[in-house]
Amino acid sequence: MKVFTALYDKALVWAQHRRAPSILAGVSFAESVIFPIPVDVMLAPMAIAQPEKAFRFALLTSIFSVLGGIAGYFLGMLAFEPIVQPALEYFGYQETFVLAQNWFAEWGFWVIFLAGFSPIPYKVFTVTAGVLAIAFLPFVIASIIGRSMRFFLVAWLMRWGGPIMEKHLRQHLDTIGWAIVALAVIVYLIVR
Repeated sequence: MKVFTALYDKALVWAQHRRAPSILAGVSFAESVIFPIPVDVMLAPMAIAQPEKAFRFALLTSIFSVLGGIAGYFLGMLAFEPIVQPALEYFGYQETFVLAQNWFAEWGFWVIFLAGFSPIPYKVFTVTAGVLAIAFLPFVIASIIGRSMRFFLVAWLMRWGGPIMEKHLRQHLDTIGWAIVALAVIVYLIVR
């Protein structure tokens, strides 16, 4: 089942659109609050298509992702019962939310750094940070570091690898995508 290749092909079309940077900014913001698809699927093709702008795209993605994380933080802090709780139930993130609460209790704001850099759903951790009233400044700093490291790494890999990287990525995209899903499930089951 080539789900990830189909998403990637769609992202390539978006990456060549004249408003691609605006779309990237919007998707970056939304992905940190509620959007279910990682922004990397748009950042990577854009960095490959325009390698001279790869780091600019990474910066744009980082800024709007952190701004979305801040929105998620305040959403969790101010509107948990009327908005967040029903959304968690609708998207099936209740168990991830409980897991995020437990991780915050154990590791504090370092969880934001981990969630910002890894494929763990960052949006759940931003909202949870607001619900738990985690200190705001450390939350923002950890978000900036984690998200920037992730997106600049993606941009650098795409710029460095260029068409060769794109060819290899395309060949193995579904394997990588399903491996990440399997890894996320395994990590969830181990931690749970």
